[in-house]
Parts: sequence; structure tokens; C-alpha cells
Amino acid sequence: MNDFEIGLQQTYEEMVGWRRYLHQNPELSFQELRTAEFVVNHLLDWGIEVRTQVGGNGVVGLLRGANQGPTVALRADMDALPIQDEKNCDYSSLIKGVMHACGHDAHTSTLLGIAKVASQHRDKLNGNLVFLFQHAEETTPGGANAMIQDDALVGVDVVFGVHLWTPFPVGHVYAKAGSMMAAPDEFTIQIQGKGGHGGLPHQAIDSIHVASQLVVNLQSIVSRQVDPVEPCVVSIGSFHAGTSFNVIAETTKLTGTVRTFNSELQQDVKARMERIVDGTCRMFQASYVFDYKMGYPPVVNDVNEAERFFKVGNALFGEESVHESPLIMAGEDFSYYLHHRPGCYMFVGAGNIEAGIIHPHHHPKFDIDERSMLNAARLLLGMALDYMA
Repeated sequence: MNDFEIGLQQTYEEMVGWRRYLHQNPELSFQELRTAEFVVNHLLDWGIEVRTQVGGNGVVGLLRGANQGPTVALRADMDALPIQDEKNCDYSSLIKGVMHACGHDAHTSTLLGIAKVASQHRDKLNGNLVFLFQHAEETTPGGANAMIQDDALVGVDVVFGVHLWTPFPVGHVYAKAGSMMAAPDEFTIQIQGKGGHGGLPHQAIDSIHVASQLVVNLQSIVSRQVDPVEPCVVSIGSFHAGTSFNVIAETTKLTGTVRTFNSELQQDVKARMERIVDGTCRMFQASYVFDYKMGYPPVVNDVNEAERFFKVGNALFGEESVHESPLIMAGEDFSYYLHHRPGCYMFVGAGNIEAGIIHPHHHPKFDIDERSMLNAARLLLGMALDYMA
């Protein structure tokens, strides 16, 4: 076990403490002021050069190694979600209606642990480390692109990131070459009918009826219009209409998401949706407003850096614990970093059925097996050191 590994082991309990503090004090996307201040104060204590308000609330730390070599960037996201924490534990959120339901508190604490240990052994670094503490991953347009535009990647040769993932068991790690996470688009459809009496439907244009037909018709895109071997999802997430049992609703609002892994299919699905919305509304003499928002691009890992993941992962955790990731329909704005630099995004298992850590991401009872933070720190720092070597 080298000095870096020993240092991470010794820093683990501190990482857990940081994570629990941040879990109790979450901040929504674009509001991460106290979280950023928490990060900055620690980085400065360890003699790391710091830039603040990078692209918004982002923080960039630079640790110059004693020896010449490449510059490796490691990224963590800092924002929380508008969800009420329903866990019964000592570190549940103190902020009503806001919680870290996706593990970003642990991502931030993991990267802080790496920064502390690396700063203690900078004499052994054959290159530089850049620590990207990113704001607003959960809300489009996200913080990654803004940080990149604000020179967060200047001088960087390669970029790595991890996501603690409760669907995967603690002790296991996952990644793959090429596309791994989907482009998460969003849409809103506002249907305008003609209100009326519930007993006189022939005098009205029932927006609920139109919207119901539309929901069914949109599902035909994936089931009958997209190549069955091409991953694609079209989901309606909300359906809002009506005010009373005997009133025909004049307006209905649908919201949903589209998930794809390549830009050509992404554009094709959007065009098909537009035709279906237009045709369905015309059929029933309703009007509509269709708002489609392109989300983050797909996460596409560099082939060479994905190979590095398997090499480093096998050395750290053993071949039986290192896996090729399945395609994940969730999205991540880490994809923007990979558009500008080679790199690899990796999943670190954080679930534990025996301990009751079974809830999915974005769930009110979401939690992680905190040992996953040490695994994530070992993997990220291991990737950086291997690249430098």
C-alpha cells in the first residue's frame, strides 16, 4: 500500500464527517454558496491554489506537483435536489424540502479527501491535479459548460469523474468505452381546448381527451418507429388538467423526458413528436404549444481511458469487482468535459441491501453506504496517478 492509499484510509472518517455535514446543509442548483465556501476554506488550508465563482458557483483548485508531468482534472458536483428528506438518521437534511438525494454531498467530500491527501504528498506527484467542484449538475443548462467556458479546463490533459450509484453494490466499480449515459431531453406540451359543461361535451373541446390520445400516440415512437435495438425512452412524467368534476378542462399540460444515446436519433425523435402532437391536436380541433429542451449530450468515454479504468480497477479491487457498465438512461453534464478532453466517467457501487440502503437516486429516503466514498477516492486518485506514470 503506497502513501496515497494510506492517506486515504486515514482520511476516510473525516470524509464521512464532511459528507454528513453537507447532507444536513444541502443547497439547490445555482444556490451552492455555502457549499462552495466550505470547499474553498478546506482547499486553502491545504495550500491549494483556488479560483472561485468559476462559471457561477464553481470552484477550481490547482495542486502543483513537485515533478513535471501532465495535468489531470478530477470532478465532483455539489448541488442538491428539491426533495423532502424522509430518512430517520442523525444527519438527515435540516433544510425543508431540500436534500442530497443523488450523492453529490459524497462526491464533494470524496474529492476533498483526495485533495487533502494529494497536498500532503505533492512531492510524489509527477504532474498537477485540478479539482473541479461543479455547481448545478441537476438543473439544465448545468454548470459544466459554464465552467469550461470560464477556463476550468485550460492546461488540463485528461479528466476523470465518478458517480456513487446505489443500484450497484458497494465494493464494485463500473465503466465502459464509448456511450454510457443518455442525453436527457425535456419537453412540455400545453394543449388548448374549449372549456364547457361536463354534461354537454359536444359544445366543448376536451383537452383531457386530446392529451390522453396524445400520451398513447407518443408511446408508438419507441414501440413502432425506432429501431428495436436502439436504446430510446419517451416518458410522460406529469399530466395536469381540470378544476372540477363537472367541468370540461380547457387546458391540459404534459411534461416528460426523452432519453437517447446518439444525436441523430435525438433529432429524429423530436421531429416525430412534433408531427404526432400536431396531428393529434388537429384531429380534435385543439391548439397546442410544444416546448422541447435539449438536455446534456450523452456521456461518451474515451476508449483509452476506459481501458485505464479496467487496469486500475483490477489492481485496486480485483477483477471480480470490476465490470463493464450497462447503458444508463440517466444523464450527466460530465459529458461536456468529455467533449473537450479525453477522459472517463465511472460508477462506484454504493448500495447495500443488508443495511437497507436500497432506495434509488432522487428518492426521499436515498442514502449511500459511506464506504463507497473511500472506493471512489481510491479509484479517482489511482486513475490520476496511473495517467501521470
